[in-house]
Amino acid sequence: MGKMKVMPPVEEVDLSSVKYQPQKIDAPHLTGFSLKLFVWLMESPVLGPLIISALKNQNKMTQLLRYTLIPERPMYRPEFPPQEPEQGVVLVDEERDPIDRLHTATYALPKYDPSIRWSKESPPFLYWKIRDYAHAYRHNITTPSLVAEQLISAIKEWSTTNSSMPMLIHFNPDNVRSQAEASTSRFVEGKPISILDGIFIAIKDDVDCYPFPSRSGTSWFDQVRKVDKDATCVARLRKCGAILIGKANMHELGLGVTGNNPNHGTARNPHALDRYTGGSSSGPASIVSSGLCPAAIGTDGGGSVRIPSSLCGIVGLKTTYGRTDMTGVVCDGGTVEVVSQLAASVEDAMLVYSAIAGSSPSDKISLRPSPLSLPTLSSSDNLNILQSVKLGKYSEWFHDVSNTEISTKCEDALQLLCSTFGSQIEEIVLPELEEMRTAHIVSIGSESLFPLNPYCLEGRRSDFTLDTRTSLALFGSFSASDYVACQRLRRRIMYYFMEAFKKVDIIVTPTTGMTSPKIPPSALKVGESDYDVSGYLMRFVQPGNLLGLPAISVPIGHDKDGLPIGLQLIGRPWAEASLLRAAFALEELCLKFRNRPSGIFFNLLTTS
Repeated sequence: MGKMKVMPPVEEVDLSSVKYQPQKIDAPHLTGFSLKLFVWLMESPVLGPLIISALKNQNKMTQLLRYTLIPERPMYRPEFPPQEPEQGVVLVDEERDPIDRLHTATYALPKYDPSIRWSKESPPFLYWKIRDYAHAYRHNITTPSLVAEQLISAIKEWSTTNSSMPMLIHFNPDNVRSQAEASTSRFVEGKPISILDGIFIAIKDDVDCYPFPSRSGTSWFDQVRKVDKDATCVARLRKCGAILIGKANMHELGLGVTGNNPNHGTARNPHALDRYTGGSSSGPASIVSSGLCPAAIGTDGGGSVRIPSSLCGIVGLKTTYGRTDMTGVVCDGGTVEVVSQLAASVEDAMLVYSAIAGSSPSDKISLRPSPLSLPTLSSSDNLNILQSVKLGKYSEWFHDVSNTEISTKCEDALQLLCSTFGSQIEEIVLPELEEMRTAHIVSIGSESLFPLNPYCLEGRRSDFTLDTRTSLALFGSFSASDYVACQRLRRRIMYYFMEAFKKVDIIVTPTTGMTSPKIPPSALKVGESDYDVSGYLMRFVQPGNLLGLPAISVPIGHDKDGLPIGLQLIGRPWAEASLLRAAFALEELCLKFRNRPSGIFFNLLTTS
């Protein structure tokens, strides 16, 4: 320790000499009494700094942040070079009304064939999609009010028998009925607002949805932060006629990727109720995966939409940083987090994305986003475009998983895409991935701690859960120079990814390095700290957050235990349309390898 290292300028790094370093986090796995003791020690003014320093030294953080000269200028938020226009897209002016954008999005999708979706002779499918609900409402098969009653009954049944594992923190049946009655009246009058009219959508607890409070998974945060209107993204959904069912459970303050929450109970994975959903958007993932809603809104600061989507067998789209206005989201103001959607299918993700997308006025000026666009999946040119797609794969990183079954099935899905459409896989090298992990944790940690510091100093630190307090103790050890060092690293790593995108269109990885972990019974009451599990779950998601790149998780099958596996596609800045096109093709090819959840599933459009 203490020997100075000098990084060469990023342009001079020889990629042929880069050696991949398997990622491993050296930290104890703690729960129960051991976690309580560890938190007490970490918060001790004498022992705490020594323990944290030892952990940082073991994980080579101190050497990187304190004894390394990084020549690049800091990049304090993602900066994107101008991008070439995407092929085969329809432009959707984000200044247009969300209802008009949805109209365009509907025509960009392949033609809806009710004879396939509704025929009793048709093969079984996994989830009812948004267009299935829309068809049912428009052809008097059912009404939003009838579906609302089934939804309310299902949530009541689940909550009564499984009160310790709630998917929703705030839920008001009368509020849902009122929204559904208004939607039903519009259909009776023949005046539905949009394709989202009558569609049930859950909202993560850190996104404002009036009249519900936003606790961010805590027991008290609503006492210091009042909600008097919808977040911008929620207001756009409400304008389109969506029925907002309430506030979904989450890992406290988004500072964890399992979904564990002793405050409100821990949401469970519908595929296996003894396993985590992933987090921090645990409730949204559980709700969509169980069939209660075709889509939900979450936030993604460290894979918090993609990780639970992967573990629960659904689609998670994380958009480019700045693509969607963050006003009314608790984490607004950070540089790694975005509000995004979880959905039962790629087309549902595309529809919700078209409704909520639209940069804030300040981001339009500072980030200069490329025009909002959608893939024309209904066009005959779609196949030709897929044929020209080049997929970048860093094999050593790709295979750094807890079980080779994950990377093997992801490779099989990619080979199927290539053999079907003629897409090509190109080998790439992405240096300094371990440095990227450190840069991400210091960035998100410092940005998360800043708004919480006043409450901690006022004595409310003990009101947080134990694993949150562990994280806050670590975050509090980061200095201003640590933060600046990590912003210099952000510029270096952005360079490597932008160089890769000169050769390929999409970078591919497994979404997570492990399938859904089991929940230790002792973790339910007091929480759990397991940085090894967090490392595996976050292994591939951090470029999307530190660099602000768009990424999507697509379910491609299951492991031997029946647990879902997700494949991640990472795109160029502002290239959501290209990701959606490739994801749609992958989803169609892999549908035969997927199963409905065996732990919990609700069919709200039963017609018998």
